[in-house]
Order: sequence, then C-alpha cells, then structure tokens
Amino acid sequence: MTERITVFGAGYVGLVTGVCLAATGRDVTVLDVDPAKLESLAAGSCPFFEPGLEDLMAEANAAGRLRFAGPDTVEELSGIVIIAVGTPATAAGSADMRYIRSVVDTLEERAVPGTIAVMKSTVPPGAGARIASRLAPVGVDYVSNPEFLREGSAVKDWFETDRVVLGGSEESVARVRTLYEGIDAPVLACDITSAEMVKYAANAFLATKISFINEIAVLCDLMGANVDEVAYGIGLDARIGPAFLRPGIGYGGSCFPKDTRALDFLATLHGYDFHLLRAVIEVNARQRLLPVRALKAHFDSLEGLRVAVLGLTFKPETDDVRESPAVEIIDLLEAEGAQVVGYNPIPVALPGEVEVAEEIADAVRGADAVVLATEWAEIVRADWPALVASMKRGAFVFDGRNALDPAVIEAAGATYVGVGRPNGAGCSTGADGESR
Repeated sequence: MTERITVFGAGYVGLVTGVCLAATGRDVTVLDVDPAKLESLAAGSCPFFEPGLEDLMAEANAAGRLRFAGPDTVEELSGIVIIAVGTPATAAGSADMRYIRSVVDTLEERAVPGTIAVMKSTVPPGAGARIASRLAPVGVDYVSNPEFLREGSAVKDWFETDRVVLGGSEESVARVRTLYEGIDAPVLACDITSAEMVKYAANAFLATKISFINEIAVLCDLMGANVDEVAYGIGLDARIGPAFLRPGIGYGGSCFPKDTRALDFLATLHGYDFHLLRAVIEVNARQRLLPVRALKAHFDSLEGLRVAVLGLTFKPETDDVRESPAVEIIDLLEAEGAQVVGYNPIPVALPGEVEVAEEIADAVRGADAVVLATEWAEIVRADWPALVASMKRGAFVFDGRNALDPAVIEAAGATYVGVGRPNGAGCSTGADGESR
C-alpha cells in the first residue's frame, strides 16, 4: 500500500514533484493558496511552460491520481507531506522563510503522529534541524530531500536524476526512499544539515565553473585566443568535464543567483569571508555589461539606436525571466537611450513597457544592432543572412552565448562580436555545456 502524499506549493518544484509522483501511480494532493492557480490546474492548464509536464498532468488527472486544493480544505495531514513552497531572497541575500514557517505551523496543528515532512524547498543549512526539533513533539519526523530540477528538462531530471539526497533518521529516510522506486540513481543518506549543504554547494560550484570560463574568456580576448577551443580542450579532461563551460553573459534564473547570494550571506553570518563565492557573484554581474560595452565601442553613442534583444528567458525551453540577463541588458540599453525591441520564441511577461515582437524577423528588421541573449534553437537556426540583410547598413551582432557562426554573420555584411572569440573566428570543434 502506497503512502498518502500531500505537496504544499503548486509552484515549479511542487507541481513537477506532484505530477511526476502521480505519473508513477501515487495518489497526490497538491495544495496552494492561490485560488486562480488552483482553478487553472483543475482545468488541466499548467501555470508555466515546462516541456512534457502538461501531458503528464493530463494523464494523472484522467487516472484520478492528482488533485488540487487549498490548504484550508485539508483537516488532517498524514503519510508523506512534501514542502515545496518558495524561499525567495531577502534584500540582504538571505532566504525568506515565511512560507516555510506557515507550512510548519499547519503541520503542528493538523499532522497526525507518524507523518513525515519532506523538505523540497531550498532552505539554509541548519534550518531543517530546527524544524525537525519543532515537529518532533507532535510526532512528525523530518527529512531533507533537496531538488535538482533544471527548468526546461525537469521531467527528465526527475526520472533520470544524477542522485537522490535524503537527510534524516534511518527509518524516515527508508520511507521517503520509496518515492524513488524504479529510478536508477545513487542515493545519499546523511544528516539533515549535510543534505541541505549539498544543494547549496552544488549550485555554488556550477556557478563558479560558469564564472571561471567567463574570466578565461576575458583573457582570450586580451591575448587573441579562442575561448571555444579553450573550453573544449579543458572539458576533455575527465576531472573537469565539458558541462557549464560555455562562456557568455552569465547565469540567471531562480536558483544560481539566489543560492549563491544566500550561501555568501550564511558565510558572513557565521563570521567567514567567502572570497571565492563573492568573486563568482561579481563576475556574473559584470557579464551583463559586455553587450553594452561592445555596442558603445562600435557606435560610440547608443542614443536613438534600435537594438533587437533575442531570447528573453534566462535559458531556453522555459518561460522564466527571473534574473534573466536579457532583462538586465534591456534596462542597461534603455538607460543609454537605445530603442529596444525584444523577441522570444514563446510568450513571456516582461517588466516595464518593452516592445516585444511576435516574430524574429519583425524584431530584427531595421535594427542597428542585435544582442543574442539566450540561445533558443529557433533563434540560432534562423536564416541569419536574411536577418542581417534586413538590418540597417553597418549592422552589428553581439553573440552573448557564442551560439552563432561568425563567418555567416560577417559574410552577410554585419560586424560580429562574441565572448572570448577573436573576430571572425568560430570554434571548429564546439564545447558542450549547459545553462541553468
């Protein structure tokens, strides 16, 4: 007999978790405080874009294994309760725990003894141990089970995860481990605080790898080397690997920026100056300036220039614009007096009043410059000779992801600038990598 599963939070992590568990035959109830979201979910509409998720949700709904409700409709909690509410960053960089505290309050009031609270939300190391102590008197055990889902490939990541991390007592970890039956991945069973630190350390290390290759790209620009070839070469070393060695305008999204700042805050709070992590954060912030500097070097003034920014989400295959480099770059360009038009292959909501074209050709036509901010396949594979031909004379293309062929752009009559690439030189071998 499978355990009753309740998920607090119908956001990205909570919904993916609930749907994937329901897809494997579990009965799942997903709770959320937003009535409009619950109504949309009940109608079968996913509130965000994630490949494959809506189809899985429809199958689980049809089978009667997935339900959506408000927290106030549930009088009693039992079995496995998964906490997947947001922990947004505060102004100081720490994790905002107000939504976590609200769920813990509900567990204290409504959970029956023997219930296990499973923390999917990213909480600071040490927080889980305090929550466990608070829940123990009411007979609720606690397990830390950090998520490692990447937007754009979350369904695949659930079923083909690199690892499952479970922090808690041996008995409770064994119960939670049943959620991952049929998934072929190593399982790390450890203490609660170590499990929490795994998540922060993993994201900080990947962010470090990205900022490192971006620093190498600067040296390549100064010394005439090609960072694509350099990244490919060092990625062949099995100790390093090719992933996250793609130079560009920096990382974004809901995880890397928030988690690196939170880890730096924690270090400072405990009296430790985490020099390396702070440098990683500073390098990433600097990368946003690259296209603006390149355009100013080429045009001198950006006043009145029409600039098309292509790819508005923080990575391809998602509609998430949180901490997106493109959004920051648009703000910087507009501050310099440029007239910006954006384009994204799927609709997104941008802050402010930025003009967003429905087609890539409409965005680029008549532009003085193009900034490729996110390497959506549709953008990379577009007819670039035709696009360049539709731009103004003296057109300029800044490739913020080193995703285009410089020779094609320049043959079409535009000036090409990449990140750490000598002008006119692409990479013959290519460097595999991922953005998150």
